[in-house]
Amino acid sequence: MVLQPIIDLASICALKGAKNVILSPGSRCAPITLAFARHPDIHTRTIPDERSAAFIALGIAQELGQPVVLVCTSGSAAYNYAPAIAEAYFQQVPLIVITADRPPEWIDQWDGQTIRQTEIYGKHVKGFLQFPDEFGHPDKVWHANRIVNEAINIACQFPFGPVHINIPLREPFYPENTESFDYSNSPRIIEPHYSELMLTQKTKNDLVQALSGFKNILIVPGQQKSDSSIQYILDELAKSGKAVVVTDTISNLQSEFTINQHDHFVGNEKLNGSLKPDLVLTFGKSIISKSLKVFLRNSEAVHWHIQPAGYIPDTFQGLTKTIHCQVLEILDLLNEALLPNSSFASSWQKFENKVRESFDSILGNSEFGEYQAISICMKAVPSDSKIHLANSMAVRYVNFLGKRTQEIYCNRGTSGIDGSSSTAVGCSLSTDAYVTLVTGDMAFFYDRNAFWHNYPIPNLRIVLLNNHAGGIFRLIDGPAKQPELQEYFETRQNLDGRNLAKEFGFEYHLATDMDSLKIGLADFYSKSPVPKILEIQSDSTKNADILKWVKSKINQ
Repeated sequence: MVLQPIIDLASICALKGAKNVILSPGSRCAPITLAFARHPDIHTRTIPDERSAAFIALGIAQELGQPVVLVCTSGSAAYNYAPAIAEAYFQQVPLIVITADRPPEWIDQWDGQTIRQTEIYGKHVKGFLQFPDEFGHPDKVWHANRIVNEAINIACQFPFGPVHINIPLREPFYPENTESFDYSNSPRIIEPHYSELMLTQKTKNDLVQALSGFKNILIVPGQQKSDSSIQYILDELAKSGKAVVVTDTISNLQSEFTINQHDHFVGNEKLNGSLKPDLVLTFGKSIISKSLKVFLRNSEAVHWHIQPAGYIPDTFQGLTKTIHCQVLEILDLLNEALLPNSSFASSWQKFENKVRESFDSILGNSEFGEYQAISICMKAVPSDSKIHLANSMAVRYVNFLGKRTQEIYCNRGTSGIDGSSSTAVGCSLSTDAYVTLVTGDMAFFYDRNAFWHNYPIPNLRIVLLNNHAGGIFRLIDGPAKQPELQEYFETRQNLDGRNLAKEFGFEYHLATDMDSLKIGLADFYSKSPVPKILEIQSDSTKNADILKWVKSKINQ
């Protein structure tokens, strides 16, 4: 018999907008699985590998901007969610993580599929809630209802993030054939209402007064979703010379007026004096560029961060103000209060223009490798495609290329290579637009179970950069100088994407030079009933040499 509070769990999720549920098969979670699977307003999918399942849920939540529910059985299944939960926590993505468990008296009794699941995700969830293990008293039913409401409310309150509900269940797990699920009962909903944080006039006056003490103002947006209103004001500030706006590709706020190719020059010691800011204004989450981070740390500039709520890291070691309000309110204030500083703006723009004018020519004259190939591929991506970038070199190459107009996703919460493909699959399941995954071989083969499911994803296109190694280690001074580089850091492997494509029924094309790359791209974005893989094979050593050569040419 499936108890009514478990059925109500599904109904509350549906009523509060958590209508996408990723299930992983198991027996102890059967009552929860069936409650969601039979609910008329909930869309369930089954993903066997819990690690992939959690990243797929992450991808759905990223794309839809809605909480997604995860359900798994007891034991180590719950631990397999952990990498994606940590990513969701630091990337501020709402997930409702539901794990089945044994009743408390059976923990540590050597019973099967039993581990200590209480607070298993530690400080990487916004909240942990333990469901009642029986419902003999009405207060237990009331408590269960409150727990589900609280979990979704916590997950969806800024900063968003994952919340864990652990549910102890006793046998029998499965309903009788004659048993029906009653969704007509309308469970209580606790609906939160939040006021929008706004600055008082006194605070605005104080900020305007403080701003008058700075001349060289740098705005650095971190990772976030695109926002046309924010983009408009940033462009106005940049065009007027009131501030310089420096954007990584994951900011989704790049334009012709922003500084987008700073990675090619900001680390040049000769230039740092003319580019040095007095004040750095940030909002959003992390940035990619290590050279920009180092530059800002060494600049000794004052740092203000804008964010409605939540903890704020001191990334550049100069944080002096945290401004708790909506970003647009501060940007509007800046636009009204600041005076143009053409000297500072022109210094940045001069070096940006130099890169823009020479970059394509320099890269085009380099040898064929990952760098040139990814540049060609990115020019072929449709304007409405979603782009998912794996960590390591894939996201860095795209950042080097400069301005992008497509929505960019990358798991920079923890910056791991695990789950990049699964996250892209989640996105593919949530949109009709093309989803382009750019990934290296290590990330791709690590997450091959992303494709182990029964759901069509014909809109997925995979650009696989296969240098048969973790090529980024050739660009890091420490490991690059070690005799153990190949075996212990690059971890050379001999796999290619052909067998995986055959196994999962994907279309496949191999590119090893410019001609074969252009052939592969010719119909890469034509309609297909299955995903397509464009594998670009290259040499790790040569890729590192090309990257260094391009950078040296740009900085001549």
